[in-house]
Amino acid sequence: MQAADVMTTNVISVTADAEVREIASLLLEHGISAVPVIDADQRVLGIVSEGDLMRRVENDTEHKSWWLKLISGSSAGEYVKSHGRRAGEIMTPKPVTIGEDEPLHRIASLLEKHRIKRVPVVRDGKLVGIVSRSNLLRGFSVTAPDTGLDVSADDREIRDAILKEVDENTGVMVDRINVIVAEGNVQLWGLVENQEEKLAVQVAAENTSGVKAVENNLGFVPRGMSSF
Repeated sequence: MQAADVMTTNVISVTADAEVREIASLLLEHGISAVPVIDADQRVLGIVSEGDLMRRVENDTEHKSWWLKLISGSSAGEYVKSHGRRAGEIMTPKPVTIGEDEPLHRIASLLEKHRIKRVPVVRDGKLVGIVSRSNLLRGFSVTAPDTGLDVSADDREIRDAILKEVDENTGVMVDRINVIVAEGNVQLWGLVENQEEKLAVQVAAENTSGVKAVENNLGFVPRGMSSF
């Protein structure tokens, strides 16, 4: 199994001139912990994580808790706006990237070696996905020695078809979900808003040609997370 089999394809990203308050809003709205910073050609310039936002004010004792206040929904927006900086100023530059054919075990080694939680996936230098620790764990769960399962080109076509159907026809935020396919067996992971969306993703998967079985592990977005 390779990066292309587990990566999140609809990547939430920002440009170098994105303001801190915009980045914070994106992290909260989509339930993610980091966003890649890209240029006009979709090339990865850096990554902004929760840690970068925290370090942004680590020496400001008076306002040190602005990020926590923002998460809790208090009126920290004015402070962030008045003290905001750009993604290009606070990002971790020149991040580690991988190709779509990178094996999962090598991705795991990269995350461990560089002490990072996620790695952008590029094709011809352009951003096409991102692999996080949770993506890896889901992939490993499918390809564990006792499962006897393997991933084929057909499985990747099935995965792409499911994600496309969900994105175009269900109204579900596809960047919040992940689909793992091995020998036609589908696992659904991630977060949706309600039971109707959970069922919609399952139906989309079940109706996709080549799917043998669907295991629906989708959970629900914590109350208030998407309303920021």
